Amino acid sequence: MLVKTRIFELCNEEYRNLSELAKTMGISVSQIYRVRGGKRYINQKFIVGAIKAFPNHKLDDLFYLVPESPTVTRDEPAGTVESIPPAPEGSPQASTSTAQLVPP
Repeated sequence: MLVKTRIFELCNEEYRNLSELAKTMGISVSQIYRVRGGKRYINQKFIVGAIKAFPNHKLDDLFYLVPESPTVTRDEPAGTVESIPPAPEGSPQASTSTAQLVPP
């Protein structure tokens, strides 16, 4: 599960800009932008700062959980392949050959 935040929707009502929000939260402006852009995960310091910046909101108003996207790794055992539905008859993809798994 990933922790996501709603503070960016709330900050427009209480703060002039993200710099002011970052100062109140006690974190850098770059961390605010990285979290907002999805380039950084929410950590404990971010959560504590959000609670300080929005004292009249419950934790559930500030944060929520989402399922983590599945990731593909190269450490899967040989022969493990995700099933891909066949291409429709007559489409260009239908005429391509299928790959065969060969154990290393």
